[in-house]
Amino acid sequence: MIENWLISRRALVFTGAALATQRTSAGTPIIRFGLTPVFLSNDIELLDQLRDFLARHTGMSVVLVQRRTYEEITSLLLSSQLTAAWICGYPYVAYHDQLELVATPLWQGQPLYRSYLIGAAGRSASTINELAGDTHAFSDPNSNSGYLVTQAALARLRRRPEEFFRRTFFTYGHRNVVRAVASGLAQSGSVDGYVWEVISELEPELSKQTRIVAQSELLGFPPIACAAKAKLSPEVHALKRALLGMANDREGARVLRLLRLDGFADAPASTFDGIAEKLSQVRNFG
Repeated sequence: MIENWLISRRALVFTGAALATQRTSAGTPIIRFGLTPVFLSNDIELLDQLRDFLARHTGMSVVLVQRRTYEEITSLLLSSQLTAAWICGYPYVAYHDQLELVATPLWQGQPLYRSYLIGAAGRSASTINELAGDTHAFSDPNSNSGYLVTQAALARLRRRPEEFFRRTFFTYGHRNVVRAVASGLAQSGSVDGYVWEVISELEPELSKQTRIVAQSELLGFPPIACAAKAKLSPEVHALKRALLGMANDREGARVLRLLRLDGFADAPASTFDGIAEKLSQVRNFG
């Protein structure tokens, strides 16, 4: 669920050979942890602290792997080129038979978040119907909050995004959706509510140029998942243990504060039933 706001490309350059390597030259197991464009980026200190925490508490070498799109990271995960990845609830439910939950972040005390429809600050719209004919910014075609939620809302109206909006485009980053609406490049956008709220705290001058038009119900927060066939591996077990204990560790608590999260939970698969229902609505509409 980590956006171009949690990851610096300068810090994460990998080759196919590096991805395929499972142990260091000294024989130490490697955890290859994938990060998607869901949260915040360009914070090398945060990345270093996250990697160091996981390495210390798993006793393994940790490599952070970032790609521009959800699809790229999901493909690496499904092909077992990653030990685990922080993905979105949409690809998790789309591939539920091939993926297993490792841990789910807790935000505001729950493993849940909302999708926001946003518009320009001075706009009075309060429903999706009032956004008809807009140029609309989506985050990623495999994002729950940045695409699927809006797609499902329109499916209930018997409309498709390309028919309802005058024009749509993908920004490949939730912060980029906020920037597009704030700058006037888009008249409205679909964005991760967690990201919008964190931006409001860290970059209030940006978020104040937008306003929330409507919110979805609470849905499963972007989880950390692994390939189902790897769920019993020592690497996944060690990663799960480290994440679930993160809030009770001084170093881990520091990383969580930077992420604006409360911790990680062993949430059940049913946490994502709401997202699965939206996917069914879209598929049934055709």
